[in-house]
Amino acid sequence: MFVGSFLSDDSLKRKEGFDTLSYQFSIDGHCDICDEAVVFNSKHDWFRDHLLCSNCGSIPRERALMRVIKQVYPNFKELSVHESSPGTRGASEILKRDCADYSSSQYFPDLASGEMYEKYNQQCQNLEAMSLADQTFDLFVTQDVMEHLYNPAAAFREIARVLKPGGAHIFTVPIVNKWKATELRAILGEDGEIIHLMEPQYHGNPVTDEGILMTYNWGYDIAAFIDKAAGTNTVIMQIDDIEHGIRADLIEVLVSKKQ
Repeated sequence: MFVGSFLSDDSLKRKEGFDTLSYQFSIDGHCDICDEAVVFNSKHDWFRDHLLCSNCGSIPRERALMRVIKQVYPNFKELSVHESSPGTRGASEILKRDCADYSSSQYFPDLASGEMYEKYNQQCQNLEAMSLADQTFDLFVTQDVMEHLYNPAAAFREIARVLKPGGAHIFTVPIVNKWKATELRAILGEDGEIIHLMEPQYHGNPVTDEGILMTYNWGYDIAAFIDKAAGTNTVIMQIDDIEHGIRADLIEVLVSKKQ
């Protein structure tokens, strides 16, 4: 059942001065996260952050990620899985709950990889230099992390290193540049200071109230970038399935497989 106004592709993009109070969208469907018959609701036409599952509160990119994980690894519950910077809902909760061999880590700038942050009971791992052993995991998961790194090539190499042969890094990242070339937004200077090449933009941080700086505007050329850096085979998957609440801009899921 559809209730509300029909949305064109252009209207799925954020618009200046949009009156969110007058917007309502609702559709019955099935959620790939909680595996229930639900209603997907939004009070804003920017579906990426606002098209919520009535049962689990997940958003489109989380549901797209879970769909791809289930398709690529139907036996994901039996696999060795590591997630970097997990959230507190969506695919993160399902993987943590259902996978027999699940581990996770966050990045804390003041800690070395492998150290524990007692406040959050969470291990620190710097994706660019992890302390994790070679060929440990079948599946490595990140959600909107790879646009915040200063040396993503090192991170993609490290993730490939800790994957078993045939394993995969399955992840979301906003491909804001699409067919345009990837752009660098910020770099680190010789003394570790941040040098901004564009107006700073910040995303939410799952463990602190401080935002996290966006360092890359990725384009579709990210797949070639990963494969060159890590020797993997990367594909970009795009899903549009409104009956499963998977419709929004910037919800591509990437699968980077180790040979």
